Amino acid sequence: MAVVARSGRGAGGSAFSSALRSFFSYRIFVSAMFTLLFFATASVLFSSHPAHFSDNSEIQTTGRAYMHRTFLALKSDPLKTRLDLIHKQANDHIVLVNAYASYARKLKLEISKQLKTFDDMAQNFSDLGLKPTYRTALFESDGAVDEEVLRQFEKEVKDKIKIARLMIAENKESYDNQLKIQKLKDTIFAVNELLIKAKKNGAFASLIAAKSTPKSLHCLAMRLMGERIANPEKYRDEEPKPEFEDPSLYHYAIFSDNVIAISVVVNSAVKNAEEPWKHVFHIVTDKMNLAAMKVWFKMRPIEGGAFVDIKAVEEFTFLNSSYVPLLRQLESANLQKIYLENNTKSENTKHISMLNYLKFYLPEMYPKLHRILFLDDDVVVQKDLTGLWKVDLEGKVNGAVETCFGSFHRYAQYLNFSHPLIKEKFNPKACAWAFGMNIFDLDAWRRERLTDQYHYWQDLNEDESLWDMGTLPPGLMTFYSTTKSLEKTWHVLGLGYNPSISMDEINNAAVIHFNGNMKPWLDIAMNQFKHLWTKYVDNEMEFVQMCNFGL
Repeated sequence: MAVVARSGRGAGGSAFSSALRSFFSYRIFVSAMFTLLFFATASVLFSSHPAHFSDNSEIQTTGRAYMHRTFLALKSDPLKTRLDLIHKQANDHIVLVNAYASYARKLKLEISKQLKTFDDMAQNFSDLGLKPTYRTALFESDGAVDEEVLRQFEKEVKDKIKIARLMIAENKESYDNQLKIQKLKDTIFAVNELLIKAKKNGAFASLIAAKSTPKSLHCLAMRLMGERIANPEKYRDEEPKPEFEDPSLYHYAIFSDNVIAISVVVNSAVKNAEEPWKHVFHIVTDKMNLAAMKVWFKMRPIEGGAFVDIKAVEEFTFLNSSYVPLLRQLESANLQKIYLENNTKSENTKHISMLNYLKFYLPEMYPKLHRILFLDDDVVVQKDLTGLWKVDLEGKVNGAVETCFGSFHRYAQYLNFSHPLIKEKFNPKACAWAFGMNIFDLDAWRRERLTDQYHYWQDLNEDESLWDMGTLPPGLMTFYSTTKSLEKTWHVLGLGYNPSISMDEINNAAVIHFNGNMKPWLDIAMNQFKHLWTKYVDNEMEFVQMCNFGL
């Protein structure tokens, strides 16, 4: 039994030793195989040469190229590592130059000179690696790298890299999207700022030209006054003529302090009238210009036997602060400040001139007349206007041409519809009409007591809560539902601001209106329309020639 037992233990130990030896033999074998594989791979890689520049300038970015450079760095010759770095730098700049050239072609930029420069630069990089001297000494030799040749090669590559970087730096803004976008934004902003500034300066200059008294007008008034002072006996006041109150004649009302403008209105109306001896022109000016106005019409009598009645606004004594709300409001220090501030802001002090509000007092100013045609001083009459006295106003007071189109020139643009009274009394979509040529039925006006209606609204607007400055808003309110719409050919507006009015429309109009800042007697008048006004200026009048109107 003992023998059997020993024999068993010996057999077990022998099996264990055999297994252990087999395990270690396997590990040694695997290690040997890996070692052989490693040396074989290294031998293949070390036997390769660095690739020279290719014609298509594509950089080697694969894993093999990376391993190649890694093992190249392990070699004992440091110049080969240096050569590899130079090679990589050159290839990187070839790709960069080609990228900019390709991008420029896609954008279709007109920079053929730059494109050719980029293409030449890329080709120079490629040709550099193909030079026989460098190719033989650096890329095809199995021996050590010639340091002198490498140094020369490196110098040429760096010179070309420097040139490439300068080219890219100079032209980068042309290709870089973000830079282009930012530069465009900056340019737009700068141009917009200049445009805004130019508009403000232009508007300001235009405003000064429009609202200031031109030198020629001032000269004319002074010349006329000088004539009156030099020859007082020639310009004595005459007794009023009975025709001034004859309701069977055609009566006009013109309120202005502009002598040359009034002369054009009267002259154009008379020259186009079929029976000028039946026309009476009621001119009202301020006291300062009264003498000059009278001298003008004394020196240049109206042709055709028409009549001219010239008065100063001060002669209508009923127009005082106890009757006229505007004058009463202007006497208040606080309200005067508001009026002046607002009109300075709106750049139009005309709105606080009583001459501009006389149109609301026509029945009292001419109590014996039945109808009267109101004309602004910036209109030109082109046809006989007697047909207006024959228009059936259907019991209404004001005959006027409507100006609305689409959503423009509606009551909502002139009145404050946030005010409950305005909202209650008026339709915001009601069509507006224009002052400048209006035929008024004075009998219907008196019957409707519309001057009292105007006073009511003017009193309520003491704080300007109903409308801003001007006479059109109170006119729209006063003559609301009492205005008869006339044919548009009677009155064409906009020649003082709208250059797109057709000549056909102008030629068919009975009255053309130079409303706007570009008045025909100013240098800023629109040239395409100015001749329509200047042809009625009395150029033979000696003072017109002396004052150099530049017509």
